[in-house]
Amino acid sequence: MVLEIVLLAMVAAFLGLRLYSVLGRRAEQEEEPVVQRFDADDGPVVRPAAMPSPAAPPRAPELEGVMPAVERALREIAAADNSFNLGQFLEGAKGAYRMILEAFWKGDRETLRELCDDDVYAGFAGALDAREAAGETLDNTLIRIEEVRVHSAALDGRMARIALLFVADIAAVTRDRDGSVIAGSLDDAIESRDVWTFTRNIGARDPNWLLDETDEG
Repeated sequence: MVLEIVLLAMVAAFLGLRLYSVLGRRAEQEEEPVVQRFDADDGPVVRPAAMPSPAAPPRAPELEGVMPAVERALREIAAADNSFNLGQFLEGAKGAYRMILEAFWKGDRETLRELCDDDVYAGFAGALDAREAAGETLDNTLIRIEEVRVHSAALDGRMARIALLFVADIAAVTRDRDGSVIAGSLDDAIESRDVWTFTRNIGARDPNWLLDETDEG
């Protein structure tokens, strides 16, 4: 009887040790704090810096003051004609403005014929005929071109049209048959504001633009 009690006590003690070894460890593990992903112990949360918005490409100086619709038309012309460059076009237009004015003042029909379309040339030729019939001559001088900027633009099929505003200082003198001054003065330049429209068929091989229309600015 005593032996059985001793054996039962030993078995109970052994089971108690086994339970402690299991439950004790689990309790210790449950008491350990669980580190969360966003606890302060992890340090500050680093978020990626916001990417700066892409800067808009700088606007060409030639487009300053140009209306959005006109700018779109210019881009359409450039897309249809890869040889078109607005800066070069404006420089060429300045040269054409000077050449056409001086040809008209001198009565140079050949140059006018090369630089103008049929309608504009007909207008110039009619004015030259009337001036010659009256025996008058022009002694004009283009002092300087103060400004040239795009006034309007359009692409109609393959026909490109660009109107430019020219602001220039001109000394104008009209002489009669005897060479006497009957109007104007070479000492006083006047401001001239003209809107000239140039056209070109961008499908043609000829790279030259022609003066298609003239108007006062």
